[in-house]
Amino acid sequence: MSKAQNETVTAVKSAGRPKASEVEARTQELIHAAGCLILRHGYTRVSLEAIAREARVAVRTIYVKFGGKAGLLKAVLASRRERLFAGHSMDADTRPLREIVDDFARDFYDMLVEPDAMAMQRVVIAEAGSNPELAEAFYEGGPRLTREMLYRFFSRPDIRSQLRDDVPLDLLPIHLIGCISGDPIGRFLFPDTQPTREETRRELAARLELFYASVLKNR
Repeated sequence: MSKAQNETVTAVKSAGRPKASEVEARTQELIHAAGCLILRHGYTRVSLEAIAREARVAVRTIYVKFGGKAGLLKAVLASRRERLFAGHSMDADTRPLREIVDDFARDFYDMLVEPDAMAMQRVVIAEAGSNPELAEAFYEGGPRLTREMLYRFFSRPDIRSQLRDDVPLDLLPIHLIGCISGDPIGRFLFPDTQPTREETRRELAARLELFYASVLKNR
């Protein structure tokens, strides 16, 4: 085969094989399409066929990449978590404890009150009772990972040494998340009467002071 023929064959093969960046872009488009449809119609009522049609992929692609709808939901939640924790890791952060927790708390609270995040929570609350797959996928794709990250953080020797000896580490993640969350019932029932961003920042700071008072030594 001549050099020209070899070059032609190579070009054809390259043209038929998408680049890694293109594959990643299509995957993100699929995740985005799935998230939008779930928010719009609910988890149970959205079919894989509808998601595939919206994302312009084959249903088989969803099974190959995510194992099905539950795996796709986990990917939607993971994408949101990656945006929250991009650029920093509590496992390796060497700043003072309060700076690390304060930054996490502000970012996590902002994520909780995003319209899309609240809409997703409403979907899960409404459908989890009749759809165990949804409940498990949501927990595995979001809350469990966040709680495990916080547990690892509080278990670090340099961090544990600053905590009261009687503080149960296994309860700390839930305790902190509760202090950050504030009044979720009020947010869900009365979304039009919520405080301003400045007020929510002050209220969050006050709840964090309660958290620190309950867990730190020698304040």
